[in-house]
Amino acid sequence: MTIRLFDQDVNQTDFNATVLACEEKNGHYLVTLDQTAFFPEGGGQGADRGVLGEAQVLDAHDVGGVILHTLDKPLAVGAAVEGRVDWTRRLSMMQQHTGEHILSGIICREHGYRNVGFHIGTEAVTVDFSGPLTQEEIRRAERQANEIVWRNVPVRAWVPDTETLAALDYRSKKAIDGDVRIVHIEGADTCACCGTHVERTGSVGQIKVIGAMNYKGGVRLSILCGMRALDHENLQQDENHAISHALSAKPGELTPGVQRLLDERDSLKARCDALGQRVFTTLLNAEHERTVRVLVADMLAPAQHRKAAAQLAEGGRFGLILAPKEAGWSFVLSSPAEDVRPAAAALCQRFGGKGGGPRDMSQGILQSGDPEAFRETLEAL
Repeated sequence: MTIRLFDQDVNQTDFNATVLACEEKNGHYLVTLDQTAFFPEGGGQGADRGVLGEAQVLDAHDVGGVILHTLDKPLAVGAAVEGRVDWTRRLSMMQQHTGEHILSGIICREHGYRNVGFHIGTEAVTVDFSGPLTQEEIRRAERQANEIVWRNVPVRAWVPDTETLAALDYRSKKAIDGDVRIVHIEGADTCACCGTHVERTGSVGQIKVIGAMNYKGGVRLSILCGMRALDHENLQQDENHAISHALSAKPGELTPGVQRLLDERDSLKARCDALGQRVFTTLLNAEHERTVRVLVADMLAPAQHRKAAAQLAEGGRFGLILAPKEAGWSFVLSSPAEDVRPAAAALCQRFGGKGGGPRDMSQGILQSGDPEAFRETLEAL
């Protein structure tokens, strides 16, 4: 069994150890030490990073009580080695994990919901609860969680004896055999957990819920704590300043400014659509003397192309609507009387492309060619 120094002192980052084993695997080296301050991945929390001697610690896993360190360089078996844990990552992990405990404990107490999933991701912490929450309920829980942070209460982690454990009311996702490590936060949570946590809630800094979505009959919350929350807020502040400058609006007036911009956009779009329809009608009238009608309809929105193809084909044999792409054309081919599928297949075979659809209308992509070449192909049919 590897001696787990992080359970004895969560703030310890520097330590000395003896290398017990070193095995090469897939270009990396799995190293076992007699003791370590590197927390291994588990319980939704990622492993610590850092260095052992001259080697980088890329990951760590607990295999039956033995912690395997994944390194980029080998270490000599029997050698004494100095280790150093990346404190910035460790502190961030402790902030996220402790913040999750506080929020989960409060939601469990207030709503009776179980925490059924937890993961500290690279962008946010996700927590899954067994029941739904309204936005108002989420905001209330967030406020209560931050009040625990502001109170700066102790975070206690210990392994109670069997009798004490039996008398404790604590959260646990699953039944645990043997010793059970308990984490207790006054006024917020008592939970079975093997992770690392700050010593007092004030070190969490803050707890911010940045997202919520319905998930498997419950709700999935995305949260940020401490340094991550501050970085997120700084990013949002920079974006707000940029938007404020672009809209010539004060930071507190961004919503009306954006709405004004959207209204202007919708008005311009309506005018543009009307103008495009007038241009299309003019070009359509010029094609009515032909039985095979071809129009480049880049003045129309893509959603209008099918209707335009049907209009173009009315009274004729084929109506082909084209829209230029970076390479080639998108097309919609329509006919009021005959099966367009053989004609669409002929276009695709000659000019390269693919398409499909029902008997009266086919659409797809053509990789080469021009409108007159397409007309000639259809007329030849």
